[in-house]
Amino acid sequence: MRRAALMMSVAALAVASCATPVADPTISQTEFQRANEQHEAIVAEFGGAVGGSKAAYVEQVGDRVAVYSGTPNAAAAYKFTTLNSAVENAFAIPGGRIYITRQLMGLMNDEAELAFVLGHEVGHIAADHAQLRQATAQRNSILGVLGAIVGGVVGGDVGSLIARGSQYGTQLRTLSYSRDQEYESDTLGIGYMTQAGYDPDAGADMLAVLDRSTKLQARLQGRENRTTPEWARTHPLSENRVARAAQLADQVANAPQTRNRDAFLGQIDGMYFDDDPAQGIIDGRTFTHPDLRLRFQVPTGFQMQNSTRQVGISGSSGQAIFSLAQYNGNLDQYVVQVMRGIAGQQANIQVPQPRRTTVNGIPAAYSTARVNTQNGAVDLSVFAYEFSNDRAYHFATITRAGQGLQPFSSMVGSLQRLSAQQAAAVRPRVIDVYTVRSGDTIQSLARRMAYNDYQVERFASLNGLATNQQLRAGQKVKLIVYGRR
Repeated sequence: MRRAALMMSVAALAVASCATPVADPTISQTEFQRANEQHEAIVAEFGGAVGGSKAAYVEQVGDRVAVYSGTPNAAAAYKFTTLNSAVENAFAIPGGRIYITRQLMGLMNDEAELAFVLGHEVGHIAADHAQLRQATAQRNSILGVLGAIVGGVVGGDVGSLIARGSQYGTQLRTLSYSRDQEYESDTLGIGYMTQAGYDPDAGADMLAVLDRSTKLQARLQGRENRTTPEWARTHPLSENRVARAAQLADQVANAPQTRNRDAFLGQIDGMYFDDDPAQGIIDGRTFTHPDLRLRFQVPTGFQMQNSTRQVGISGSSGQAIFSLAQYNGNLDQYVVQVMRGIAGQQANIQVPQPRRTTVNGIPAAYSTARVNTQNGAVDLSVFAYEFSNDRAYHFATITRAGQGLQPFSSMVGSLQRLSAQQAAAVRPRVIDVYTVRSGDTIQSLARRMAYNDYQVERFASLNGLATNQQLRAGQKVKLIVYGRR
């Protein structure tokens, strides 16, 4: 969450398949122009672009695989952008624009895995998967905001509320493809990377990385026993895709072996991992923003998901966002405007007069309104804080009818200002590429990880290792340590 804006997270990596070559993978001039027009806004939504040698490196690898897509003048047709986002994600939009986050790159272990992901995204464009997606985009554009939120309250995904206030949230929610399209892009990605000289086994390895990361995150959030069958998912289950990708690689005769691990690790050494302090940092149940000079804590059992425009909070008893809006010095008016903005077309919403209070010395106002939706009645609440004459922040919460702010009472009461000293003490996590020495073990290196829990599991997942695996001297591994801004 930045001072000027906070945002939604799109949590779906489109990594895909090796099917029949596409007959006419031409990018139209109209699509190309539209993609360029959308580019700056998309980059802003995802925390900005990573520049310098890292950006040039991603572009180089992307061009290397894209040339085998059959797209005319592929090097000019496809543009690859690295995003400063803590979301594990890569996606493509019609017109040749492909995006990958630094967080996803941080999970990778070599250049061949990067080539697979970029090739997968090229495959989505070359196979014209967007044509079928347009109907989905039209349906999403007319979704009622509250109707969509209620689905999350009743048992949806973590952070579903945070996708609802952004113009580009609707567009980006359409980036998920059918299972068949994902499989096809996997096939195409493996085909492109193999022709480019990369080891095709990297496709299955990359999908296994994602599977491990997903399972670890589920464990960290207490969700490890909750599973959804593949037929009920948009994306195929990772373990099924891993097996399929491995079978495709086995079918390649005289497969190349290029992985370029050292070159890749050299590029990500020192790169931010997890949150950028400029957008705020999540540490357990606490969100701290050193630039905005504030901190709050979510209740036990709730999870947070950070983005450039807002922080999403989700649990079994409700959902919330923490964000900001334009402020003219009237806090009561601010509360009403935020509530009506969320309600959208619910013109008959009755907003009770906001009540005033003080939280940790900060002037505050709040109100709760009952809203009837097609999924039933819910309570919409806004709790706003005046930080200065021209700056205010707020929580917007959705709970079951009758609960109001009760599930979030500790959260709205926890917001506090940070001192200059406290803000200066907030440090980012960064990737440290370390060469294993004699006597090092997974357990000893894991203790260096900048986390208070699951250090061994995090280290093993990050490096694609078993927790009981033996390390060898000279081997390079990734550590996540505290760095400097």
